[in-house]
Amino acid sequence: MGSAAAAKAASDFESWRIELGGVPLLADMSGVLMIEDECVLVVSDLHLEKGSARAYRGTFLPPYDSRTTLARLARAVERLQPRTVIALGDSFHDVGGCERLCTEDRAALGRLQKGREWVWIAGNHDPVLPIELGGDRAGSWQHGGLTFRHEPTPLSADEIAGHLHPCARISRDGHSQRRPCFAFGSGRLLLPAFGAYTGGLNVLDPAVAALFAGEMAVAAVGRSGVYPVAMRQLRGD
Repeated sequence: MGSAAAAKAASDFESWRIELGGVPLLADMSGVLMIEDECVLVVSDLHLEKGSARAYRGTFLPPYDSRTTLARLARAVERLQPRTVIALGDSFHDVGGCERLCTEDRAALGRLQKGREWVWIAGNHDPVLPIELGGDRAGSWQHGGLTFRHEPTPLSADEIAGHLHPCARISRDGHSQRRPCFAFGSGRLLLPAFGAYTGGLNVLDPAVAALFAGEMAVAAVGRSGVYPVAMRQLRGD
């Protein structure tokens, strides 16, 4: 599978082990990625304040997406105890999202950042983030021989990215379900979107599949774990 390969999963399937560029990684059931040896947590596409952004455009959704997303992230951080968090872009749904974050949600984000390094990668939805958010800002980030960026680039190697919100439509025993997933192979790994109001792009879509040159592997995020999915079980939308 080139420089990315799946390894044996944890016995309870709460996570799935992947290797990229010689670096051991852990795809977690929460939808985040861990670099275990470095205690680095990677999360993508939080899309905080998407609900309020839609409300400004006349589409009204329950205004609790940021709180739900931050609470899910807090549970992952509490369980995995990272020293560093890398947010892979589109952390906010638009450039005004940070200003619309309510006091309670801003405090929750501050608690997540306290005592650890936090890196905001610029996304296409949030190319600029205010200084008062804290943490570091970067267009991309290098760590341990890996490159972290928001949008995957076809010619890159050993790259971890988001942006495409990969999802797998899985057919088994006459039934099908659609789940967010990790997609990896050919020197890169794509994370699922983490935000409460984020949709997903089928991994068989050319925008995803073309990045892997026929060497893609998929691990779906289920309700109680992360599960490898055989390519023959995948269906298009």
